[in-house]
Amino acid sequence: MSSADQNRQTPNTRRKPSDDDLVLKPYGGERPPAPDWFERAVDTPYRTGEVTVDGAKITYQAWGDPSKPGLLLAHGNGAHSHWWDFIAPFFAEDYHVVAPSFSGMGDSDWREAYSFSLFSKEQHAVCEHAGLFAHAQKPIMVAHSFGGIIALHTTMIEGGDRFGGAVIVDSHIEPPGEERPRPPRRTGPNRVYPDFDSALARFRLAPPQPCANHFLVDYIARHSLKPATDESGHEGYTWKFDPYIFNSLMTAWDELDLTSLDTLCPIMFMRGASSLLATPSVAAYMVSLQDPPVPMVTVPDAHHHIMLDQPLAFVTGVRGILANWPPAR
Repeated sequence: MSSADQNRQTPNTRRKPSDDDLVLKPYGGERPPAPDWFERAVDTPYRTGEVTVDGAKITYQAWGDPSKPGLLLAHGNGAHSHWWDFIAPFFAEDYHVVAPSFSGMGDSDWREAYSFSLFSKEQHAVCEHAGLFAHAQKPIMVAHSFGGIIALHTTMIEGGDRFGGAVIVDSHIEPPGEERPRPPRRTGPNRVYPDFDSALARFRLAPPQPCANHFLVDYIARHSLKPATDESGHEGYTWKFDPYIFNSLMTAWDELDLTSLDTLCPIMFMRGASSLLATPSVAAYMVSLQDPPVPMVTVPDAHHHIMLDQPLAFVTGVRGILANWPPAR
């Protein structure tokens, strides 16, 4: 899950956002120093594509040889496909890697209303359009946060068996009696900032967490903004995500039944050791939802946004998982 300064706290995050979370503010619009591996990764060429799903344009990026097995990367709520720009190239030698932006996020179109069925339909459509379903080996999903919940839904409905499996990254399924965290209902549009740098300075992660890799936060923040005009006609910049997504998704979010993971393909979980969402008690409950238990990998020194906290460890972990797929049960 990503956020901007108008997003608010969810019940499980334990603390409120503060100015300490605005890690880009001290840079005044300048890019934080970045290591060579990151520069090489984001300089890796990729292809772009788009497919229309129920009237909405869904954009995606693709790396690697289309003749290779497919790997579909799914981002979290309010995020976008560029969250994977520094991750995807590490898999491009062995996979045809595709990262879409869900409707209402990134450069994909907004909708009047959203549903889990629509998001799953988008995943299927992108795989079809990009050619992932044409390979003899079924594509595997790697899905973060809210994207992981969508991926779980995709694995449990008709057509879920078209996937070879899913790695669900720091998504959270609450034990009985615990409230499911969700963004609050929004009543106003995203704020329009007078210039790019002032908008960039307001970017923060949700749930609030420390992140030492400011160059990664800066990169995704820059891809999270777009030109806009405020109500007074002044030009500026605002966030790309639709602030009203959860207004139409509230009921479906509350009614989503994840108490028995009757998936049509293998799944496994990954969590950050310091995650405020996939806590040890939540993780223990999640692995128990299948028999035998769902495998769980915990990444040390990582919070909810594992690919930001430990990007290279995340790559190594996922590569190890894929090399031994399907997971031992």
